[in-house]
Amino acid sequence: MQTSLKAMRNYDAGLILITVVAVVAFMFVLLNLSPTTQSSPRFSQLFYFNEGEGGTLDFNNIVQKPLNEWSSISSPINLGIDTDVYWFSMVIDPTQSNEGRFLLHIDYPLLDNLDVAVYSQIGSTPIVSYFGGDEQRFDERPISHVKPLFPLPSSAQSQRVIIRVQTSGNIRLPIRIWNETEFIAYTSSRNLALGIFFGILVAMGVSNAFLTVTTSNVSFLHYSGYVTSLALVLVTLHGYGYAYLWPQSIWFQNKSIIVFSNATIMFAALFTRSLLPIKAHSEKLDKATLGISWMCVLSIVAGLILPYPFMIKAFLLMLSLIVVYILGMGIWLALKGVVVARYFTIAWGFLLVSALSASLDNVNIIQLPISSNNLLIIGGAVETLILALILAIHYSHSRDDLIEAQQFALEQEKQANTAKENLLDVQKRYQDDLEYKVEERTLELEITLRELSEVNQELERLNAIDPLTGAHNRRHFTKRLRSEGRRSRREQTPLSLIIVDVDHFKQINDKYGHDGGDACLIHVTNVFQKHLHRPTDDLCRIGGEEFAIILPNTDLNGAYHVAENMRNSLASSPLDYEGETINLSASAGVSTTIIEDEEHAQALFKFADECLYEAKAAGRNTVIHKHLQEKL
Repeated sequence: MQTSLKAMRNYDAGLILITVVAVVAFMFVLLNLSPTTQSSPRFSQLFYFNEGEGGTLDFNNIVQKPLNEWSSISSPINLGIDTDVYWFSMVIDPTQSNEGRFLLHIDYPLLDNLDVAVYSQIGSTPIVSYFGGDEQRFDERPISHVKPLFPLPSSAQSQRVIIRVQTSGNIRLPIRIWNETEFIAYTSSRNLALGIFFGILVAMGVSNAFLTVTTSNVSFLHYSGYVTSLALVLVTLHGYGYAYLWPQSIWFQNKSIIVFSNATIMFAALFTRSLLPIKAHSEKLDKATLGISWMCVLSIVAGLILPYPFMIKAFLLMLSLIVVYILGMGIWLALKGVVVARYFTIAWGFLLVSALSASLDNVNIIQLPISSNNLLIIGGAVETLILALILAIHYSHSRDDLIEAQQFALEQEKQANTAKENLLDVQKRYQDDLEYKVEERTLELEITLRELSEVNQELERLNAIDPLTGAHNRRHFTKRLRSEGRRSRREQTPLSLIIVDVDHFKQINDKYGHDGGDACLIHVTNVFQKHLHRPTDDLCRIGGEEFAIILPNTDLNGAYHVAENMRNSLASSPLDYEGETINLSASAGVSTTIIEDEEHAQALFKFADECLYEAKAAGRNTVIHKHLQEKL
């Protein structure tokens, strides 16, 4: 009796600890996933026009629609599930700034067709237009980002932006306009929070998968499957799945939410059956819980065949019923004295209620103060931490039962010395075996974490590589230029920079298509790479057909020599493409200086770019080289 009371006090202390952890996790994720300020410039005069299904308007004639045919709407835009064609119009403040370009950010990745055009206030023809959405391959986006992101042209005057949206799911447009520097800072903070969260899910999934193998306990398998499916749902909702896992599969992108969401509910139901003693209290409820799993399997199969709008509505209805069922069953078992059911109800309450709230927000039944995707992250983070504590408490409960059994055995052992000695020997062997298993689990966890670290390092390396050409990308170039600038300033050695642009590349794309253009870029990369012999020399692709070569400890004449050799080699190395010969040439700007401060390296880049444009103006297929000091 005293042991039971002590166990109850321990469980109550655990409940307090769980509540504190949940609140801390909630605040951490909320603060790191929600932007604190709206970046300038802001937008105004937000209107929309519903063209209906199968609309025929385009950017050249939509701008002619009189204002009285448009309807006013407030931001953030959420029109629920609708397959009609919608046009949205807004006026943005001037985007001219010395601090970098401005970006139009749509913080919702699950849109099938998303097209953007920018007009001057008096013009009827777009200054620039972009095409995006899940109906296009990820590598065709104007900026390779997990969410729709479009660069805005620099202008000292206000501009009009028109957005065309058609999707089979929820029409949701959380529009933000960012300065590029602010956006980088925001995404860095956001990626840190998401990295921590997904790291927790991966660690839980991998560790429980190992426990399944070592213990042959199916509960760990169900929990590992649940954590993995939940991670895939959230990865899909935040756009990382389409960006990194299936960037070439438009079909699967349209089906992934249905597949992973149903898989999550399926494993959740199986894990519930293995954790809670449902069958001991009601065989009907146990069969109903198993039936939920089979219903999710059928829903996965149907989701691969039936239209997405129908399946997502059916899933949201099913999810609402399952939320009520699982929470009600957890409360019922808790009232019957099942201690684990208390904590189970708290854990699933966070996730299921957040999932239900996010679903209702997506169909525009309720309006949430934060993004529904962020709400799912919050619910998932809190639920994962609490379930980890539940497993610890469940283990503690089993250990208490074991101790009570041992005490009873010791009392029985007093009746016979022989039996006592045998039982003590058994106890010692059990303790040794338990210590061995603990050490074994610790070693497995260390191996898993080491493998995870190696994977993260490989991922970091891949993030610095341009997937088309194999050269380093713009992100790597920015870091490397800053690093070499600091070394030039520290060692007082010259730093040279070559900016190269393939001549008339748009004509090549128009004539041979994007595949031909890609083949040309690969050919150009191979030709340039042959002229870089030092390990410190770095070739980067920083734009569509624009390359940059960083040459540390190289004077202007040496850099000019490298650039001229590259130009000559490219001009004399035509590309054979599908039976045709493509003659290529390039223009280059070269500049050299000794870096003096943090901003000096960026000034070197801008001046080399100016030299490039001077080379283009001089007739192309030319190299212009100057010291940075010649700009003064």
